[in-house]
Amino acid sequence: MSKQNKADQRKMKIVKIVLGVVVALSIAFFAIGIFVQELNYTSKVTIDKPLSEVFKLFNNDEKMSKWIPEIKSIKSVLKTEEIKGSTFLVTVNNQGNEVVLEEKVLDFIDNKKVRLLFKGGGMLKVGGYSFETLSDGMTQLTLESNVKSDNFILGCLLPLMKGKLADQDQQYLNNFKKFAESSND
Repeated sequence: MSKQNKADQRKMKIVKIVLGVVVALSIAFFAIGIFVQELNYTSKVTIDKPLSEVFKLFNNDEKMSKWIPEIKSIKSVLKTEEIKGSTFLVTVNNQGNEVVLEEKVLDFIDNKKVRLLFKGGGMLKVGGYSFETLSDGMTQLTLESNVKSDNFILGCLLPLMKGKLADQDQQYLNNFKKFAESSND
């Protein structure tokens, strides 16, 4: 066998190994999308304010950009008297791009809980916020999040984004805590 043939065989072996790795990684990536269809995570914060004040501040749309800085505007599409069923268009700055999210109030119990559905950017997110009075006038705000994708490829990426999404929600709650505790409203 000539030196040229041996060199060609080595190159082919390397190509086969690289292709095998690429195929294995592709199968793993798409398998994630098949087996992991949604994400669930919890975020919490304790606020040094009475529950009624915390709930009022949390539900003040005009102040929301103080603790979620990416929000540029909130436009009411449908407002219901009982709040549940109300729909809004929320414009956010997502890394320099404006994205419009649809926000729908799924549940609203005064001074107890708010459950919101966000649609946009290929994702569906349900955020259930519950408010609980702790001792000494403190309030615990808990967010139970459920995130799904409305397309398969983005669904494959969801598990890789869980940490970032959970960290972002925790940061928003921390921002809200700081805002609420410094507010005189």
